[in-house]
Amino acid sequence: MVVPSQLGNNSNSSGSCPGEIQHVSLTVLLCLVYIVGFFLNTFSLWVFCCRLSNWTSGTTLQFHLALSDAIATPAIPMIAVYFATGNNWLFGRLLCQVKIALLSLHFYGSTVFLTLISIHRYTAVVRFNKSSPIKRKQFVRKLCAGVWFVLLIQALIFAVMLPPSKDDNNSQCFSIHQHNLTNIYFIINFILLIFGFLLPFLVSAVCYTLLAGTLSRLNISTPQGLKVKVKSQRMVGMCLLIFGLCFLPLNVVRTVAVIIKKYYPHKCHFLQQCEKAYYASWLLAGVNSSLDPLLYCFGSQKFQNAFRSLRVRQVDGPNRSDSEVTGNQ
Repeated sequence: MVVPSQLGNNSNSSGSCPGEIQHVSLTVLLCLVYIVGFFLNTFSLWVFCCRLSNWTSGTTLQFHLALSDAIATPAIPMIAVYFATGNNWLFGRLLCQVKIALLSLHFYGSTVFLTLISIHRYTAVVRFNKSSPIKRKQFVRKLCAGVWFVLLIQALIFAVMLPPSKDDNNSQCFSIHQHNLTNIYFIINFILLIFGFLLPFLVSAVCYTLLAGTLSRLNISTPQGLKVKVKSQRMVGMCLLIFGLCFLPLNVVRTVAVIIKKYYPHKCHFLQQCEKAYYASWLLAGVNSSLDPLLYCFGSQKFQNAFRSLRVRQVDGPNRSDSEVTGNQ
């Protein structure tokens, strides 16, 4: 949830904290974070679509994670303009709702697909000798389609429930300063906290705890055993880092902010500090888009080979065939 304006230290005549114009550094950092993430994920999507001809179930999940990371990019220029014009939404009701929908798809698509990747990795290592639906490509494709359907319904509901509003001579979109939406923000926050973060994080943590136990008993005397262990350890570390660094601060700070806004609306200074922390956590959440591509390198040998083949082509020229590159791995 975006909270796009700072709070003043004093209450206004209505007893609520007024918003203040944001520092230009927020806009610069916001654009920088998402531009870097956009290029990394666009490159990843290109590798998936153009360099990998035979997808596995794991590759399918990674592709949809990259898609969820890139999907928020069209909303970023509008948010940047919103900050630059003194927290005044200039793009009308429809584009405000589009922005809300894109951000919802981005953040919660990322957590869901990270969780599915955790489950997939668990079944691939811990239950490698047993059949599981998540190992089958056709099932995973249908699962991803179902996930996008649920995410889209959620995004549309939030977009309808959180329309732009006029306040203090500014048109506000997706802002905690929309006083008529305080109760709705409060309810939505706890829905997102429980189902969008806590539940996915709990499932991922359980999967990786069981996975860690299996890895500790894994025979690494063989090259294959060592390769599986190192690959899984890297994926475990990266997924936990993404959850802990990118999504935990976002959900904790937002929850504190909506509680203060609802029950202690006159504590403007405290709200201001919460909101500053929220901006930092929101930028950290955007860093997720840049960290997720590392998962594809750690979790997909085919992705690694495709990336290496591009590097070899750059060094040796276009005459070297893909079969030659693959054969030398």
